[in-house]
Formats: sequence, structure tokens, C-alpha cells
Amino acid sequence: MLKPLKIGDIEIGFPVVLGALAGYSDMPYRLICRFLSAPYCASEAMLDRQVSAEGKLRRRLVRLDAGDHPVAGQIMGNDPKVMAAAAVVLREAGFDVIDLNFACPVRKVVSKKRGGYFMGDPEAALEIIREVVRTVPDRPVTVKLRLSRFDADTEREPFWKISRGAFDAGVAAIAVHARSVEQKYRGRADWEFLSRVKEAFPDRTVIGSGDVLAAADAVRMLAETGVDGVIAARGAIGNPWFFRQARDVSAGRMPFHPDLAGQREIITRHFLLARELYGPKRGLKIMRAFGIHYARMHPHPAKVRMACVNIKTDEDWHSVMSAWYTEPPGF
Repeated sequence: MLKPLKIGDIEIGFPVVLGALAGYSDMPYRLICRFLSAPYCASEAMLDRQVSAEGKLRRRLVRLDAGDHPVAGQIMGNDPKVMAAAAVVLREAGFDVIDLNFACPVRKVVSKKRGGYFMGDPEAALEIIREVVRTVPDRPVTVKLRLSRFDADTEREPFWKISRGAFDAGVAAIAVHARSVEQKYRGRADWEFLSRVKEAFPDRTVIGSGDVLAAADAVRMLAETGVDGVIAARGAIGNPWFFRQARDVSAGRMPFHPDLAGQREIITRHFLLARELYGPKRGLKIMRAFGIHYARMHPHPAKVRMACVNIKTDEDWHSVMSAWYTEPPGF
């Protein structure tokens, strides 16, 4: 039995959750993951200025569904006042948790002093954290961090300064990706560092991230590091069954693998949700990208992936579904 995860006063339950995924953890995919037993999800990372500005983009970014709770709204920015204003918008939109991203390693993000930039500027990070916590005291605030900005920083002093200061400021939890910003997603994540973080904060909520590519990895991270929760990120793209699988592994069962009929049912449900939110043209484009990732669950992943790459129209989409997601699959 795994210890239930709690963030502030919000009971999450099963401690394996869907992380913020640029281009993927939008509302349609969050609803699919919840249908398949994800207990908690985070939005895509949203720029604070886009959230603060009135308009169609903001309405799409902050749209929620009654079934999409508890949910975190993740924001990135570099101005404490603007970040706080965005947090207010997310609170009013109904997000249960405000999540601050100081971990994104994408070059254009870091170069604009957002995301992972702050792993080298702890004072600026803490200024944002304090302002957001002060502005939305009725919402748990969480912070996404990396262990350092540069590989050469083996002492991790900025990390320790931000994490201690964040807890002192009143954040409900920290999520730690166990790589440096410079490392991005290369090499192995340092799970031993996650153990050190949890040892340093035994009475605080620490959530781990990094190299959780299969359900068994999530359960192993919980056991080996002692963290309170685990983020499924890249491993959950195209595998919304990840959370059911993690429950299976934690209970000593073989992880569930959907048959073709089950895959087609979920992919079709996702397709309809995407069309509803984005409209036919944009919805198809988004689902083509998802289809490439869903292909890894298929008995013939390379062939299905290539078929999805070539989708241009709704007719192409339905042809792929008919050709590859029936028994027997393929031409």
C-alpha cells in the first residue's frame, strides 16, 4: 500500500500524477487520463502574460471541466506582480493548485529569464514565490524545480536556497526533476538526490520527477527515494493507461495493457474531446501528434506511427483507425 498524496489541504490519494506537458497536458488529455484513473493533473505550462490578458487564448488556456479536479494550473514568468496576477486568474477559473515552473530547460524559455533560468537566480525565484503565496493565500502553491542550472554546480546551493525559502514562504509542495537545466533530458536522472531532498524535508511534501518512463519506474521511485509523490510526464504521453498500470504494479499485479478495441475506444474519445475544444482543423492537427505517441501501445508501432504522420484530413484519420485498430490489425 502506498501512502496517499496530499497537497496542502487537497487530498490527492494515489501518489502517481500527470505532470505539466507542453503540447500534451491540455484539458482533453487530462480528461482522458482521469477517465483511466489519474488522481491529479497539471495543465500545460502557461505564460503569465497570456493568462493575465483578456482574450480567446486565455479562455482556451484556463478552460476547465467539472471532471477535471483536482487540477494545478502551471505558470511561467519573471515578474512577481504579473505572476501573481496570473495566479489570481487561475484561482478564479477554478484551478485547485497554483504551480510555479522554475524548471523548464527549453533554450528560448531560459534565455528570456523564465523557467529553468531561476535555478541560477534564487533570490528572484523567491521574490516571485512570496508574491504569489501572498496574493492567493486560499490556494496551495507548488514549485517545480531542477537540481541545478548547470552540471558543474555539484553543491546545488541555489536549489537548497529556493527550496528552503519556498517552504518558509508557505508553499505546499515542491516537485523536483532530478536533472540540471543544462542537462535537459539527457543522461540518467539523479534519484539519489531525490532521497537527499526528502531526508532534508521529512515533514514536507516532495514530489519526484525524472526517468519515470513506465509504471514500474513510478512505484520504484516511491520505494527507493521516499518521495511523497511521483510525476508521470514523458512516460504518460500516448499512454493514459499509465495510472491504472501504476496501481496494478503497486498492488503486485501485472500492469494492464489495452487490446486494440480498448485503444480505439480511448483514442476516439480523445479525438472527440479535442475537436470540441479546438475545432475540426486544429483538433485534427493535435490528434495527429497524439496518434504518433499512441502508436507505441500498438503491436505494430512503427507502421502506425508512419500512418499517423501522413494524416492530413478527417478521412485519413478514420482510415488509420479502421486499418490499424481492428482485429487483425494492418493491411
